[in-house]
Amino acid sequence: MRWYGPNDPVSLEHIRQAGCVGVVTALHHIPVGDVWTPEEIELRKALVEGAGMTWKVVESLPVHEDIKKQTGNFTTYITNYQESLRNLAAAGLEVITYNFMPVLDWVRTAPYHRRADGSTTLRFERDAFAAADIFLLKRPNAEKDYSEQEISAAENYLNNLTIDEQDSLLSNILLGLPGSEDAFTPEQVLAALKTYDNIDRNQLKQHLFAFLEAVVPVAEACNLKLAIHPDDPPFPVLGLPRIVSTAEDAADIINCVPSPANGLCFCTGSFGARPDNDLIGMMKQFEEHIHFLHLRNTKSDAYGNFEEAPHLEGDADMAGIVMQALRIMQKQQRSIPMRPDHGHQMLDDLQKKTYPGYSAIGRLKSLAELRGLEMGILEMMQ
Repeated sequence: MRWYGPNDPVSLEHIRQAGCVGVVTALHHIPVGDVWTPEEIELRKALVEGAGMTWKVVESLPVHEDIKKQTGNFTTYITNYQESLRNLAAAGLEVITYNFMPVLDWVRTAPYHRRADGSTTLRFERDAFAAADIFLLKRPNAEKDYSEQEISAAENYLNNLTIDEQDSLLSNILLGLPGSEDAFTPEQVLAALKTYDNIDRNQLKQHLFAFLEAVVPVAEACNLKLAIHPDDPPFPVLGLPRIVSTAEDAADIINCVPSPANGLCFCTGSFGARPDNDLIGMMKQFEEHIHFLHLRNTKSDAYGNFEEAPHLEGDADMAGIVMQALRIMQKQQRSIPMRPDHGHQMLDDLQKKTYPGYSAIGRLKSLAELRGLEMGILEMMQ
């Protein structure tokens, strides 16, 4: 399971009680772009091992915005990234997760959407997002990214909200990065968006390729596996380009720097939010480069709204996904680290403040379902 460090409301003790043998975590307290020193890495490793578990997967070692834009001190930040990789490898880490999403990480319009059973889940609604983008954030020229029908629907959506609900909606789409309790202000986001005015999808992809050309050889020399997380959601938001959303994107990334170290964090929820992504087909296509698995499920409607579904009940064929993962591991004689992702907030956790999607009980439910599914499939495969 994922652990956000000493300030995480879900303790290492609770994670171990859930049946986990390891955690994925990161040094969220270190400013993005700074070197992860051996001392800080060892402190975190000691905490995890002291709780009776192992730390082999970093989620995530963040990429500085200057690297994504190739501006400012981007060469220094790349050098620092290389040094952090060497330090992590020396401490025995094996997989390094990262993403290349500009400005914002995952985006949702409702991080605590109430379901029919009373639990809450993360949800993305297109009309709500368009309303926030055009009329609340007031991003310059935002209306050019929407059809007349979409703009009208967004305006109607906004007119049915109270002032407090409008404020809440805007806050939801400006949440900070995972591990941070600080949200961006509208002014900060608008200023950050402006720095991408001259960077289109192709340019951003070239910047990613340049980054990989610099860090993949270091990772390979250290026997590390780099695993890029797909865009969430896997389509453009706030006028920003998205470059890790499809099978074609994944192939471009793997082929730009051919190496066993260059691979994917295969998130079935992010890729699965696009109906044109064949998840099992993608797993077969990229089987040698899947270094980490996020097992989660989404449920979409015809309009493109989606929410985090129960792990065994969404649009993705979770049984088929787990079976394919087991086939890959058996074929290649290796273990792929995997974890449940974005559990529902439920039961006693409804009264607690936790990171959206990362309360304890919902993930425990998901973990139990996935472990049972895995055991059943293994029995069938024998």
